[in-house]
Amino acid sequence: MAEPDPENLSSGAGQRLGAPETLGISTLDPGHKPPAMPPGRHVTVTVRMLDDTEEVFDVSQKASGKVLFDLVCSHMNLIEGDYFGLEFQNHKSMMVWLDHIKPIIKQLRRPKNTTLRFSVKFFPPDHAQLLEELTRYLFALQVKQDLSSGRMMCNDTSAALMVSHIIQSEIGDFDESHCRSHLLNNNYIPDQMPLIDKIMEFHSKHIGQSPAESDFQLLEVARKLDFYGTRLHPAKDREGSKLSLAVAHTGVLVFQTHTRINAFNWSKIRKLSFKRKRFLIKLRPDLNSSCQDTLEFLMASRDCCKVFWKICVEYHAFFRLFEEPKPKPKPMLFTRGSSFRFSGRTQKQVIDYVRESEFKKIPFERKHSRVRYSSRVQHNSRLSPLPSPRHHEVPSESGVPEDFSSSSPPRRHWKESVLVSAEDPAASRTSKMSPNHQRNGHEDRKESVSKPEESRGSTRQMSPEHPSKGVAPHSPPPSGHPHGMVNGQKSLELCSNSLDGRQPSPLTSPLLNDACSIRTDDEDEVRRKRFPTDRAYFIAKELLTTERTYLKDLEVVTVSFQSVVEQDEATPDSLKNTILSTFEPLHKFHTGFLREVEQRLAMWEGRSNAHIKGDYQRIGDVMLNNLQALKPLTTNMHKHSDILLELEKACKASRRMENLCRDFELQKVCYIPLNVFVLRPLHRLIHYKQILERLCKHYPATHEDFRDCRAALADVSEVVDQLQGSLLKMENLQKLLELQKDLLGVDNLVVSGREFIRLGCLSKLSGKGLQQRMFFLFNDVILYTSRGMTPTNQFKVHGQLPLRDMTIRESEEEWGVPHAFTLVGQGQSVVVAASSLTEMEKWMQDIKMAIEMAKTSNGPTSDALTCTLTDNKCPEDSTAEAESEDDTTALHTSLEKPAPHRGNTMVHVCWHRNTSVSMVDFSVAVENQLSGNLLRKFKNSNGWQKLWVVFTNFSLFFYKSHQDDYPLASLPLLGYSVTVPTENENIHKDYVFKLHFKSHVYYFRSESEYTFERWMEVICSATVSSSQARLLNSKDPHPH
Repeated sequence: MAEPDPENLSSGAGQRLGAPETLGISTLDPGHKPPAMPPGRHVTVTVRMLDDTEEVFDVSQKASGKVLFDLVCSHMNLIEGDYFGLEFQNHKSMMVWLDHIKPIIKQLRRPKNTTLRFSVKFFPPDHAQLLEELTRYLFALQVKQDLSSGRMMCNDTSAALMVSHIIQSEIGDFDESHCRSHLLNNNYIPDQMPLIDKIMEFHSKHIGQSPAESDFQLLEVARKLDFYGTRLHPAKDREGSKLSLAVAHTGVLVFQTHTRINAFNWSKIRKLSFKRKRFLIKLRPDLNSSCQDTLEFLMASRDCCKVFWKICVEYHAFFRLFEEPKPKPKPMLFTRGSSFRFSGRTQKQVIDYVRESEFKKIPFERKHSRVRYSSRVQHNSRLSPLPSPRHHEVPSESGVPEDFSSSSPPRRHWKESVLVSAEDPAASRTSKMSPNHQRNGHEDRKESVSKPEESRGSTRQMSPEHPSKGVAPHSPPPSGHPHGMVNGQKSLELCSNSLDGRQPSPLTSPLLNDACSIRTDDEDEVRRKRFPTDRAYFIAKELLTTERTYLKDLEVVTVSFQSVVEQDEATPDSLKNTILSTFEPLHKFHTGFLREVEQRLAMWEGRSNAHIKGDYQRIGDVMLNNLQALKPLTTNMHKHSDILLELEKACKASRRMENLCRDFELQKVCYIPLNVFVLRPLHRLIHYKQILERLCKHYPATHEDFRDCRAALADVSEVVDQLQGSLLKMENLQKLLELQKDLLGVDNLVVSGREFIRLGCLSKLSGKGLQQRMFFLFNDVILYTSRGMTPTNQFKVHGQLPLRDMTIRESEEEWGVPHAFTLVGQGQSVVVAASSLTEMEKWMQDIKMAIEMAKTSNGPTSDALTCTLTDNKCPEDSTAEAESEDDTTALHTSLEKPAPHRGNTMVHVCWHRNTSVSMVDFSVAVENQLSGNLLRKFKNSNGWQKLWVVFTNFSLFFYKSHQDDYPLASLPLLGYSVTVPTENENIHKDYVFKLHFKSHVYYFRSESEYTFERWMEVICSATVSSSQARLLNSKDPHPH
């Protein structure tokens, strides 16, 4: 009798300690070299891929199964390989999975005569957890195979809908004659003829859907079926009734004929074991259930029991454990039970690793697809890199590569040499010389991925007349393919939207354009000695640099947006007039003000009238005169909220106006949300106040500039104090309007009395385990959402928790989940876990404060949130999703083609960085804007690159110069740490600070001690908690 350790099934997480070293490398460890192959004869092994092509791999027969599996994954550049496996028919004619730990010689009796199948092994509950398009494509091929073989049984409506998505991916948009001919020549389901008309009807509704979107929609339909990802194992119950057992992410399933009759969740199972032909399931005691404690099923043989028991153990470990389980110690004398254990990464480790790492997307082909879109291009493809690397072909005796053209499935021969580490200097040099070699495996993907986490400033549309802007060095496009194609998608340089309609992640980061100027150290020293070193000069220079950025921001509204709305008849005249009358005078005034500041700084630096420069080494008189002239223009600034409301009203009244504003926000010039630009004039007054406060603190009372600075400070402080209350309300309104666009399923988030408090990532505990969710805390309700692969880039609302009568408590010990706490509301409770202790404390503090506010205030009630939450019910919140004849939900998600929204807002950054941001953090970030020239250096580069850098909205935006209209790239700072380089980093320069997040490292060099302190101060405000940010903001600048 073989029994797994009970702890295997009950413990919250396994341990990696003591795990034996395996031959080969993990598909998720691209930075390591493969170990030397064990001695022995090499054999060729044939693997049939999911697209029915066959590949031949050359491995040592003493190597472990992991070596062969890594060869296969590396050949396909597959990062999320842990969802897959290699299965084969053993000597007892049973289909089994290749064991990663055992040597190949002990598993394959005749390797040359055995064909292994590369298949999906673990089917996750939500295909949105598959982060790469290639992985989803492989899952779609598996679903296609299961449909064709009859393994995935479903009703006719679901079958027709899935086939329509498959042929949309293969032949493109609907053409009646072409579609009918294709269906007559190709069978996708066993009994296809009666369903051809229904398939064509569904296909006609997918016009414009790309192959990648078709894959996603196919998986969306398939995942709701009872037979999705199931492998049936025949069995009988105690009465002799014929049954079938299967395993899924939720637990063990029981089927009778074509119906699922029972399901045993992992949380209810105490132990799985087998004894001879009997498979045993021991359940945890349940007083509310009449089910017996131990269930017994009779299978055909002991081997059948063992095969099913093994896959159950692996499924449980993969989906339920946090880490790979610890191996059992070897007994000294006697063995009891099986030593088998799950070997590899768990699903949580896979998701965390892929999210935290930046891989370069490698082009792949779709074998069956003949679709080529002009605006949403997708490659036809099979499962191999593009093109086939010649240096991996095994030469024949004549020295010519083998000819694989035959009537059998196409084959190629691959050796272990495919696993070349990117850390190997020789390999790195070869990679830079050969584009083909650069695409060999995912090791190169990690090495050649563009530098850390800058996102292109064009996470919006890039104009086609500049196709080569921002392309990373040594990363030429694949030959024979459109420039910038990545995994069948346009790269960030060419397109702001990926094929599934979503904008690229704000965390991907092509290199900046190499045309940016680079200044030598000697030139920098000469320049530093030539210009003034007085602290007041650098404070005045901060006024100049930030004024340049502010004027550019005004031009976004007065020039770019104004030109768009004037040409469109859908824009109400009242809105046009309001924008024009509000911003045009401000733009005119600040243009003149900037000219005066530039002239004064030029005199101060001695570039003009150098012989009388002593009279011009001050800035207070310029600020005093201009702030007095600005005062009349500030009288109506409290009405900027009217512009926000009028703009929102116009978008609700007109779909055309809504599309116009959304399209404008996707342009490169609108690098932050449009509503933020509307509030810029109020924020600028706060910046003037801060600059004058620093000048007054620096000057002695006897200085000639002190009196003017103090008078100017009094004037601007009076205006700021008058507008402070209105500004807080407008910032809250702006944030609610921004969140309204990010959320799908809420109709009226913006109501009187509602205040935004915090947003961020938490893991929600459900029957499926911990599921990443985005939480939004307001003063009356908590919303929790998920980010699916939707074309709109929005977060789908799954539920709301009213704060009235809510309680909150820590529950880490109760559930065995780190940093967990429980929210108990009206008839419901939710258990969530934060990513760290600090995050948990921030959430609990803000929620407790919000609960107290809800008790005492007369804010909006939970009824004010009218939304379609019943339609958006989260899968883990229901015990089962029954399949219906008319799957309206699947149809709805398949056929609607909404336009994309911004994909680089702070909500998306928090989702990717698994962190949170409060309203206080937003306010502090607004007060700590900064811009100016910095020298930037990457971790492994030699030279310093001069860039114009703007800090705002928790991000750094990089420009070639201050005259540019839009940024080249951006770097969200949430999660980053800012420090000073250590001695062993060999940065022998003054005023250098370091930004680092996991493996991503940047060095920035400022021109003076003052600018160094200021950059450290503002960046700290974006990388620390709100309480620390407030503290930093109130203290004097100081070096870190």
